[in-house]
Amino acid sequence: MKAFLLFVLVTFHPTKFVPLTVDSNNKETEESFISLSQYTLDLFTEINDQHLSLEVFEIAVKGYSELYLKNKLRNKKFLTIVDMSLSSNTERMFIIDMEKRILVEKKLVAHGMKTGYEFASNFSNDQSSHKSSLGFFITGELYNGRHALSMKLDGQEYSNDNARSRGLVVHSADYVSCEYIESNGRLGRSFGCPAIDKEGYEETVNKLKGGSCYFIYYPSRSYLSHSKIVNSQKEFVLNKSGNVSFIE
Repeated sequence: MKAFLLFVLVTFHPTKFVPLTVDSNNKETEESFISLSQYTLDLFTEINDQHLSLEVFEIAVKGYSELYLKNKLRNKKFLTIVDMSLSSNTERMFIIDMEKRILVEKKLVAHGMKTGYEFASNFSNDQSSHKSSLGFFITGELYNGRHALSMKLDGQEYSNDNARSRGLVVHSADYVSCEYIESNGRLGRSFGCPAIDKEGYEETVNKLKGGSCYFIYYPSRSYLSHSKIVNSQKEFVLNKSGNVSFIE
């Protein structure tokens, strides 16, 4: 008697849940799926940006997948990666359209004033630390505050779960610009918020608002060893044809 494995697959379609029975002895059925690592490599190759690290991208896609399966992403279209290992004088915020499989924006982004100067090095989840926080966030609502139009962030890990109470938000700032770098030798710094430049700002936050995945990375040994998302042992299998699918 043939053995059958029953998997519940969740596709990238916003509301589509697809039950699927996979015959483990059927070669054709098995070959219609690829691993998460292969999917990530294929997508990374398609994006083809010299400043985006494959190592960082693999962690980001893994976290996106975890949050997707937990039904936490109401805005599944975009994945944002902020690579704090790069100089603040470079465009280190990458916005990826997961449906079109393209990089749609690269932007300058500030780190906290006590996180570092040109390069970030110190991070915190503490109140009034004036430091950036690491890990996976989910974007919240837009509101008008002291920085005008801003987008709230909700931390999903031990390293950033105080984000909302700390007031860590995405906002625009005059000190995030090429002109500021030219005058000061480095980008300006925030009180911990991932502030971005004013050009195209409203378009950017209107894309990302309302439940998209937002990941701030730095090769911190502490974060990488303690993050439950980074160290998840969950296995994913993806459908080669049509929408991508993950095993629950």
